[in-house]
Amino acid sequence: MSISWRRRWRSSERIALRVLEELGYKVIETGKKIVIDGITISEVDAVAVDNDGNCYAVEVKAGSIDVTGIRQAYTNAQLVNCKPLIIGKGFSDEAAEKLAEKLGVKAYQLSDVFLVDAEELELIIRSSIESLVGDLLEAFISSEKLTSNDSRLFEKIAKSRSISELADSFGVSIKEAVKMINNLRERGVIPQRLRDYRSIRLYALLRLLGWKLRLMNNE
Repeated sequence: MSISWRRRWRSSERIALRVLEELGYKVIETGKKIVIDGITISEVDAVAVDNDGNCYAVEVKAGSIDVTGIRQAYTNAQLVNCKPLIIGKGFSDEAAEKLAEKLGVKAYQLSDVFLVDAEELELIIRSSIESLVGDLLEAFISSEKLTSNDSRLFEKIAKSRSISELADSFGVSIKEAVKMINNLRERGVIPQRLRDYRSIRLYALLRLLGWKLRLMNNE
C-alpha cells in the first residue's frame, strides 16, 4: 500500500498526540499559527500541558528526529512562550541527540515498528471504513431495479443474522447459500469489497429500504 508523505505525517501526528495523552499530557490546541505583525511565519503542530501545568510546543516528525527538527521545535517553542517537545522515530544521529539535550528539547522516541505499522494500519482501517460507507450509501440511493429472484434473496439476507440462517431459510446447505451470495457479487449486484456477512446484510437492508422509500414517494 503506497502512502503519501502528507497522509503519513497526518497519521503520525494523530498517533503521536494520542501517545502524549496516554503519557499524561493534555493537548489543548493543534496547528497553532505563529503570527508576527500580521504575518504567519510558522506553525506549531500542537500545544500541550503536563500534570504540573507546564506548557509544551509539540513538534511531530513522521520520520526520525534530526538537527533541523530540533532547531524548529526549539525556535517555535520560544515564539509561543512554551517549552519545546518533539516526538518521532528516534534520533537520526548523535548530533541531533546532543543538540536536543543542549537546548532542553524534550524528546519522545517511538519505535520504527510502532509508527510504521500503526500508520499503515490506521490508514487501511480508515480507507476500509470510507469504502464501506460509500458502498452502503450507494446501496441506499441506488435506483437500479432488482430482479424478482434477487429481491427475494435480498429479503432473506436482510432477515437472516448469519449465513447459516440464510441457508436454513432456503432449505439449502451453507455451501449453496455462499454460492448465492457469490453469484450476486460476480454479477455486480453487491460490491466485490463486501466479504463478511454482516456488511452484506447491511447492504441488503439499505438497498431494500431505499427501494421501498422510493415506492412510497411515487405513490
